[in-house]
Amino acid sequence: MYIEVITFIGYFTCLLTFTLLYNKAQTSNLDYVMGNRSLNFWLTALSAHASDMSSWLFLAYPALLFTTGAKGAWAGIGLVFCMLLNWQFIAPKIRTVTEELSTVTLSSYFEKRFQDRSGLLRKASALSSFIFYCIYIAAGLVGLGVLSESLFSINYFIGISVGLSIVMIYVFMGGYKAIAWVDLIQGFFLLGVILFIPSLLWMHMGGFKALDAAAKMKGVSLSLLPSFTPASLWSSFALKFGWGLGYFGQPHIITKFMGIKDVKEIAKSKYVGISWQTLALGGASMIGILGIAFFPAGLADPETLILSVVKEFLSPFFGALVLCAILAATTNVMAAQILVVATSITEDFYKHLFSTPPTSKEELRASRTSVVVVSLLAFIIAFLKPSSIYQLVFYAWSGLGGTFGPLLLCCLHTKWITRQAGLVGIISGAFIGAFWPYFAKVWNWDIPALFVVFIVSTLAMYIVSLYTKTPSKQTG
Repeated sequence: MYIEVITFIGYFTCLLTFTLLYNKAQTSNLDYVMGNRSLNFWLTALSAHASDMSSWLFLAYPALLFTTGAKGAWAGIGLVFCMLLNWQFIAPKIRTVTEELSTVTLSSYFEKRFQDRSGLLRKASALSSFIFYCIYIAAGLVGLGVLSESLFSINYFIGISVGLSIVMIYVFMGGYKAIAWVDLIQGFFLLGVILFIPSLLWMHMGGFKALDAAAKMKGVSLSLLPSFTPASLWSSFALKFGWGLGYFGQPHIITKFMGIKDVKEIAKSKYVGISWQTLALGGASMIGILGIAFFPAGLADPETLILSVVKEFLSPFFGALVLCAILAATTNVMAAQILVVATSITEDFYKHLFSTPPTSKEELRASRTSVVVVSLLAFIIAFLKPSSIYQLVFYAWSGLGGTFGPLLLCCLHTKWITRQAGLVGIISGAFIGAFWPYFAKVWNWDIPALFVVFIVSTLAMYIVSLYTKTPSKQTG
């Protein structure tokens, strides 16, 4: 126990010390929330991808493959494929147009894109972002609570309290650029860990025959396509795009594209980022699959698979390093998400409360205050622990992807969309994302929310555009 605690303290002391070095460098709100658009391609790539993979990568995703077999890997395949499309069709354009319009949030971009003087677009998108991100951040806290309970028998409340305190400190003090550097450092660290664990499991497993026998005992398949029945094909397709489509509307990832210094460097970031993501998801997939051989009877909580591996095979020191990687993955995402929501509160609400624009220092103070508010609300949700990590992340992911994805693609790549259609797109996307899980359960429909959102929201925006005034000037 002492070795784990000392390792934890040493690791996060280094991170916090590094973050504090950036505290004095924050001279404006643009510097705090966007790094003054000065990041190189390495920082942009690892920041975009490391801030995407939370405790979901270590806990929830391996649990999916552990319980369903290799077909669960379609979720990872869909994420890599759609993130590649994100780099290709979203990143260059959003970097260019947001600088042209002097915007740092999607909400303010939509407002200027449509020349919306009513403020409805900004408020609707900012409110949706706030709601879904509080749930998303809470999912990360649940992961920290599960970690502290399972391995250290530390009270769940204390676990999420300590975890949130660490995240708040380096978001509050460091800002965008510090988080980007932390993402770079921790990105390589957690990649090494996620590739090391399946290598260790393979050495202890006793060959493929042991894995095959365990899979048959458990009743799961080691094939990506267990059968070619319509139900099996649909399940694979739904897993692939039920997750993947969400990438087009995740503000905490899209804002990373805005911070790169030179838009021409995005192609380099794309190759670095996709390579990292492919390796990380590949390692996590192998953990889930190989775990079947070691726990053929299953686990009471499949999301503790990697924690059970740590207890079984690793010395206290190396086990502590693995747990630091899980914490790193979680804090990466939570930090990026908290900063995005805090920025939205400042840019989309606070700045519009006064007839005289607030000073740069007042905006900076408001952003940091917003960090505290958002963190506390997420803490309350995590304390109630309404669902599993996988379900919480999928719900928030679908809600954000539905709110912003269809509209952002239309804004950047079409000229027909109008202001009224944009508002319909945000409202319909947020509504379907929020309530579709309930409707799908009542009607027993195995259809991911994002499928419904992209069809209904895009169709609704097109119809509304036909019956409203002349489309606004295309900026993308």
